[in-house]
Amino acid sequence: MVQALLPSIYPILKSSFRLSFSQIGILTLIFQVTASLLQPLIGYYTDLKPKPFSLPIGMGFTLCGLLLLSVAPTFGWLLLAAALIGIGSAVFHPESSRVARMVSNGKHGFAQSFFQVGGNTGSAIGPLLAAIIVLPHGQSGVAWFAIPAVLGIAVLLRIGFWSRTQQRNRLSEAAAESSNHLGLSRNRVLGAIAILAALIFSKYFYLASLTSYYTFYLITRFHVSVRTSQEFLFFFLAAVAAGTLVGGPVGDRYGRKYVIWVSILGVLPFTLLLPHVNLYWTATLSVLIGFVIASAFSAILVYAQELVPGRIGMISGIFFGFAFGMGGIGAAVLGRLADATSIIFVYKLCAYLPAIGLLTGFLPNLEPQKKMVVPSALDE
Repeated sequence: MVQALLPSIYPILKSSFRLSFSQIGILTLIFQVTASLLQPLIGYYTDLKPKPFSLPIGMGFTLCGLLLLSVAPTFGWLLLAAALIGIGSAVFHPESSRVARMVSNGKHGFAQSFFQVGGNTGSAIGPLLAAIIVLPHGQSGVAWFAIPAVLGIAVLLRIGFWSRTQQRNRLSEAAAESSNHLGLSRNRVLGAIAILAALIFSKYFYLASLTSYYTFYLITRFHVSVRTSQEFLFFFLAAVAAGTLVGGPVGDRYGRKYVIWVSILGVLPFTLLLPHVNLYWTATLSVLIGFVIASAFSAILVYAQELVPGRIGMISGIFFGFAFGMGGIGAAVLGRLADATSIIFVYKLCAYLPAIGLLTGFLPNLEPQKKMVVPSALDE
């Protein structure tokens, strides 16, 4: 919720600081790249030496960034605030993914989706609360969101103590997973990881056009108010949250590769139509796109964790980091493109990105492999 405030108040910051679309893109880039560069390193380190109290520490960085965002006097201070929020995300996500998997009882897709839907629900609520709280009070209204951040730190401290008591069990589980091979060559695993990275690029580059510039698109094309545009953004992000929750359990039941197929390639007809319809259908199609495309990430992440067993923190860090990095780079590139052309042209161009989902056909089928491995693991 607090991380969603940054893109939610872009119209306010753009007016107050007289920012260009390029500067808004740079602001997003700083947040996303800070998170993406640190996450794999932190994940690798915590795989070797688990740090359960990195959870409240990560939230602490986010709190500091949030408070700075509420009082930042210049664009440079805004960039520092965005960097602190990004560092908080980088510290938080690898350990949080490990905890989610640790309590999953074998339902890894459901656990990952349920964990992520908390973040997506907060992202959906963020713009709505920004319209209610920040819009009337301006930039200083962001400080009110320090209250849920402090409560989050208190909750995460308790989880940190619980996680520390599970240290021995977690190490045993990691050892068991690392011995659970899928029979794939190193090159096949690396190739599959590369395909998953391309799918992440497709998903998050497209989502960057909606998350960062959807309000501007609606204001420019349909002349709606800032408040109305934020309400539409809320509906889109709510659909993203719902899609995230569905993707994991469906992947557990029917196979993650099928979920990836549908969620990436399946939105292509909708994205191609979006730039050519009226306001009602723009809202409808954006909700459908958000729901379908959001189901991909938990399936992709758990699929990657199964490709490289025993490296939960590192894989989570790589994929969360790459996702955030693609979102940041996408925001910067698309902001520059919007300044050079128009925000409407950006949406027409991005409509073709989900076609990259065709690469899913080259992913190995892990379900038959796992059926061959699980009995031996149980026998042990």
